[in-house]
Amino acid sequence: MKTLKTIALCAAITGALSITSAYADTPSPFEGKNMKIAHVRYLSQGDFPELYLKGVRRQAEALGLKLDVYDARQDAALQRNQLEQAIMKGYDGIVLQHGFTDSIKDLADLAVKNGIKVVAFDVNAGNPQIPQINQDDHLIARLSLEQAVKENGEEWKAAYVYTPGIPPLDRRDEVFTEFKNKYPNIVEVARFGTMNNPIPNQVANQAAAVFRANPDISVAFSPYDEFAKGIKIAVDEAGLSKKIRIYSADISNSDIQAMREPNSAWVSTVATNPSIMGEVSVRALAMLIKGEPVDKQITVPPVLITQDMLNEQDIKNMDDLVNKIPSFSKSTVLVADWIPMPKVH
Repeated sequence: MKTLKTIALCAAITGALSITSAYADTPSPFEGKNMKIAHVRYLSQGDFPELYLKGVRRQAEALGLKLDVYDARQDAALQRNQLEQAIMKGYDGIVLQHGFTDSIKDLADLAVKNGIKVVAFDVNAGNPQIPQINQDDHLIARLSLEQAVKENGEEWKAAYVYTPGIPPLDRRDEVFTEFKNKYPNIVEVARFGTMNNPIPNQVANQAAAVFRANPDISVAFSPYDEFAKGIKIAVDEAGLSKKIRIYSADISNSDIQAMREPNSAWVSTVATNPSIMGEVSVRALAMLIKGEPVDKQITVPPVLITQDMLNEQDIKNMDDLVNKIPSFSKSTVLVADWIPMPKVH
């Protein structure tokens, strides 16, 4: 089975490379038409949303679409206000990134009724006409937790960082619940987390108190890299880097540096390329604008990235990760012969 998966992955990588080469110079059907799209994002804290935005910009530029960015900075009320502004300005399309269904659903419905095409990344807009672009969050959590079992056995005490209401975190939480049922000797002894800025510092303060109260914790599961940064701050300050191991999701330049620090407790993460997620989101929007069908659920598979992998291949940043881990660098998701692909990753 592993061999078949490897063959399939190699084929996908080869296909992605050839497709990117073939379509890089494809003329866009939107060139010269003064078409505008808006990117309305709830989450901007951390490298992941910045790299996602980079992908949105690249693909929009390749397609000749004018892009405006609205940044709510983890403020649901502000994101709602910005979405309302985007509808009033009459954009041809809107990319929604993160947020809460209750905050945006009625306005997302209004946008669709007004003929504006909408796609949503890691937020459920609650409208069947709005495609949902997701990382495979269930697989992300599963790969991360399986690595924790591989390295720590089937019996340990865990700290778990989680805040409900964010769809990708909720999906990862579903897997953690299944995981604890599968391994009854793995015990969650503390659950905490916050989305208040700055997230790592706020989580570090919570984690410090948790570690003092629960000295038997040996594993921290932080299914968002900003959470993991906070855990690492607390672990380092308490001198626990040889006692606690951190398993996370998502990846960035600062994450790579933190994982490669001497005696770092952050031993693995599971991630998709954030820039590719941004590119896929814009390609989905372009297809809707052109009148082509788009699946309601669009999922991009993740990659396990370990501390050992980073050290052995001397991966210092995201560029190195893209260049040295082919499965992280390309995607054939929503590629069409009329879509010009970004020339630089």
